[in-house]
Amino acid sequence: MAREQRLVFGEVAEQYDRARSSCSDGLVDDVVAYAGVHDGDRVLEVGCGTGKATVLFAARELRVLALEPDPDMAAIARRNCSHLGVTVENASLEEWHAAPGSFEVLMSAQAWHWIQPEIRLAKAHDLVVPGGALALFWNRSEWPDSLLSRAIDEVYERVVPALAARTPGRSPQDLGRRACIDELDASPLFGDLELYEHPWTTSYDTKGYLELLDTQSDHRLLDAERRARLFEGIAAAIEADGGILPAPYVADLYVARRRG
Repeated sequence: MAREQRLVFGEVAEQYDRARSSCSDGLVDDVVAYAGVHDGDRVLEVGCGTGKATVLFAARELRVLALEPDPDMAAIARRNCSHLGVTVENASLEEWHAAPGSFEVLMSAQAWHWIQPEIRLAKAHDLVVPGGALALFWNRSEWPDSLLSRAIDEVYERVVPALAARTPGRSPQDLGRRACIDELDASPLFGDLELYEHPWTTSYDTKGYLELLDTQSDHRLLDAERRARLFEGIAAAIEADGGILPAPYVADLYVARRRG
């Protein structure tokens, strides 16, 4: 049976929870301020993964209902949010239903590009209250050109030249995000589109970076032998450069308001 790309994260759900980053308190502040939400207001999260962003919004006393299509990811999200009163449902937005106007905010962290384009904005419009907010955010790499980045890129060219997601500076998610925002900007269903940027920086040792790469969907779809050769080459490049890979990112937050 063919593996569905948006669900392969669940193959390494615990590793995903360890390796992936959350969002910042400042990003949460921007969503709360834009949406004008208060204690007890209702938030629907689409594609919550292991609950990285979920816990931060629930900690603001918001009532969060989170959807996650992979059962293993959903189970970890329940564990991570167990002390916060979050409801996590193992479901995709496409198949899930609720009464119109059930939420003040619909948000999605790193996941909106996985939702079917013909469904996502229409369903979001139906689920949020008039004037309610749609909040979409992704981490975007700002990794500069360097000897290390070129060395890692050369490994991809040699081992898997067809793979789009190579260094932290290049990812197919970039294209998916751009399509989502162009669609939102052109839609009559939402207006007052704003962008907030939140720069942040981290670094990875060799083991940590390979663990992160192993949670990326296109890397997971590689056959085991090719993935092993790719990771061996990347590890050699990082070790030859001192064993640490600096990784600056920007969290791009797009917010818009429901029209009609």
